[in-house]
Amino acid sequence: MAASTVFSTEPLPPRERAPLWREWVWQHFGGLDSDLYGDPVFDGRITASHAGDVVLTRLEANRHRVLRSGDMARASEAGYLKIVAPWRGRAVVSQQGRETEVQDGDWTIYDTTQHYTVANPDRSDHLIVMLPMARLGRGLPVRALMAQPVGGARGIARVALQTMRSAYQELPQMSEAAARGAGEPILHTVRLTLQEMAGQPGAESRRAALQDQVRAYVRRELRDPGLSIEGIAAALGCSKRLLHQAFSGSEYTMAGFILAERLHACQRELRHPAHAHRTVTEIAFSWGFDSSTHFSRAFRAATGRSPQEFRRGG
Repeated sequence: MAASTVFSTEPLPPRERAPLWREWVWQHFGGLDSDLYGDPVFDGRITASHAGDVVLTRLEANRHRVLRSGDMARASEAGYLKIVAPWRGRAVVSQQGRETEVQDGDWTIYDTTQHYTVANPDRSDHLIVMLPMARLGRGLPVRALMAQPVGGARGIARVALQTMRSAYQELPQMSEAAARGAGEPILHTVRLTLQEMAGQPGAESRRAALQDQVRAYVRRELRDPGLSIEGIAAALGCSKRLLHQAFSGSEYTMAGFILAERLHACQRELRHPAHAHRTVTEIAFSWGFDSSTHFSRAFRAATGRSPQEFRRGG
């Protein structure tokens, strides 16, 4: 499984929390000063995971602010573009003479190779995503896009936000190989968002990004027998027509993709010795099928064998 790194002040004596927190923030974020507003009591928790070369960190802490000076930025070994996307609380990002405030549903991006400050004036619960500059910055007017508010309520910005949040939440359940690939959809959707902000929209790229988001959502919700195109559209904040367009020209329609994913999941469990004690119907129903007749018919159409024959021949 993909590994996570956790730092929490909870087990520490109160007098040791602030200095150790500052030290850990400095190390984890590559040279970053912390100011705790002079509060005598502080508690915080940081949980970090890697999706390939993308670093996703959940930061839960009392009010605080962080600063990277020009000297710190120049001393940094690697350049990142960093995103802050709050679940709770506010983040106020200052860079390039601009200041923007983001809350739940919004995000903003800033450049770790330049001076910046981030103030968190309330108790915060933020997702922080670090993306290698070399993977994202080419061909984009990066300086003009930093510390700009990105509304995550609709469009590709929402797809990017949900992709980041979903990746962070699912990483602990992923294999290391899967985790390495999970950074690519994040890089792709964030880049598309920045392109759109810079006036470089690409309809085909947006269609592909939405298709990626739909595929990820379907795989997360595959066991739900109520999974439907209407529900997916509502969850992703788009129309059913847009979803159908995203899959036009693909190997599967949307309904066909859901069916194929369920059949693949059933095939895996029918082959696996750990599920030998379970009936075919139990396995089918656990993956969202609600009719054994429909399952058997679809299974035979896909594999040329009944589920029982497939299991015996596996």
